[in-house]
Amino acid sequence: MRLFTCQSCGNHVYFENVRCTRCGYTLGFLPDRIEVSALEETGQGRWRALAAPEDAAYRACANSAQYEVCNWMIPERDPDPLCVSCRLNRTIPDLSVAGNQTLWQRLETQKRRLVYSLLRLDLPVQPRHRDPAGLAFDFLADPASAFNEQRRVLTGHAGGLITLNIAEADPAAREQMRKEMAEPYRTILGHFRHESGHYYWDRLVRDREWLGEFRSRFGDETLDYQQALQRHHAQGPPPGWRERFVTAYASSHPWEDWAETWAHYLHIVDTLETARSFGVDVRLKTTGQQPMAKGQGFDPYSQTDFTPILDNWLPLAFALNSLNRSMGHEDAYPFVLAPPAVEKLQLVHRIIRNQSAP
Repeated sequence: MRLFTCQSCGNHVYFENVRCTRCGYTLGFLPDRIEVSALEETGQGRWRALAAPEDAAYRACANSAQYEVCNWMIPERDPDPLCVSCRLNRTIPDLSVAGNQTLWQRLETQKRRLVYSLLRLDLPVQPRHRDPAGLAFDFLADPASAFNEQRRVLTGHAGGLITLNIAEADPAAREQMRKEMAEPYRTILGHFRHESGHYYWDRLVRDREWLGEFRSRFGDETLDYQQALQRHHAQGPPPGWRERFVTAYASSHPWEDWAETWAHYLHIVDTLETARSFGVDVRLKTTGQQPMAKGQGFDPYSQTDFTPILDNWLPLAFALNSLNRSMGHEDAYPFVLAPPAVEKLQLVHRIIRNQSAP
């Protein structure tokens, strides 16, 4: 994620901010420019963005005005009342239920970080109601009578529809599920990135020229998926899984291996962009490594070769983990990238960089 500043006063602002804490300017994200901008109201629901040309007018997303869950703007020429992120929603939580608006806001905050990365990577981001091959989201709650696992809403992907149980936005509930599932790294953003991996496998790999290379790296995806998951949950990962997979769950089936690898690729490039934006210089003196960024030329989202991404990520991840341990926290990135896992990340990178429209 880039570092953003208020164009009015130069104050650093977060991606999610709706107002500058220094000068009081209203802020909004311009997805067409990948920029958080200070805004000036010009009347009739129109805004002038200080980060855009003077003749460019914007409107606030309807979910901002009505529910205060979005800070993305819409170019005035776009007739859709929802921004490019919110228009992907098919189902939102029942807002008549106390607390659901807060949970939805947390989900939307993390979903917009996913969409930011997808836009930075020039991946297709079209709502399914416009494009049959597009993307959609359902944010659902367990039924009030869901006393057993069979009636719980399961987070997952099917045919372009990503479903997320809104309980994931409750930190206490998510922590309980993390322990039950023995997952060292369970976040809302991680869910979004993982499930988007399933979607983009359908868009970029299935029935495409990459399928053969996918199978040589990840395995045969025609293996029975349900049986593979049942075996994984009953028996756990195979011995030595760390030597081949980025996570234990990745060992369950080639589709899950791809989705986990895809999620980690997004973790890596976005964290590297954040570090670069803050001028973080990580070099291990014992190895004589060069600093991560020489000037402003290193952009992990636009690298044609995966090698510099990996070369910069490994020392940064080591530093992040060391900082966390100094504060008494668990590792920020509790994973080891074995050579086969790196080869899979390289393939994900190549597919993204060489994507072509179906």
